[in-house]
Amino acid sequence: MIVIVLIILVVLVIAAIAIFNNLVVLRKRCDSGWAQIDVQLKRRYDLIPNLVETVKGYLKHEREVLENVTKARQQAIDVTGVKEQAKAENMLTSTLRSLFAVAESYPDLKANQNMLALQEELASTENKISFSRQHYNDVVLDYNTKIEQVPANIFATIFNFKAREFFEVEDPAEKTPPKVSFT
Repeated sequence: MIVIVLIILVVLVIAAIAIFNNLVVLRKRCDSGWAQIDVQLKRRYDLIPNLVETVKGYLKHEREVLENVTKARQQAIDVTGVKEQAKAENMLTSTLRSLFAVAESYPDLKANQNMLALQEELASTENKISFSRQHYNDVVLDYNTKIEQVPANIFATIFNFKAREFFEVEDPAEKTPPKVSFT
């Protein structure tokens, strides 16, 4: 009888350790996913001053656009937390769109090799940010689901595993599918 009780206790302890370790792995994946977003955002922030400097000479009359991009970049660098970061990134994306819209009015700027290279690099970085955001949201989904499932939810409560926020797009324009017209 004692042997059966010991076997059951050993199995329960092993199961508890496995559940706890699984929660730790999922939490670390969330941290890693956020770190990847952070790396790509830093890369984006490093590109923006070069872009602004390249455009500055051409856009002497568009000073407000350049100031808005610089201000939005600094705000995005300064924030902490997923929700605040998402909001700042949405603002930065919006100001960059306005910069590129203004740049379209300057044919010499559009043809400038440095400008083209920076635009390509920024587009590549935007894609990497998008993939990193998707990966982060996937691991947050796994983690949040796990901490709500029985019996992991018991361990999550005991060991203070808290739900993570998703990195969500708040810009309605980014959620709207593009309109395609062949007219």
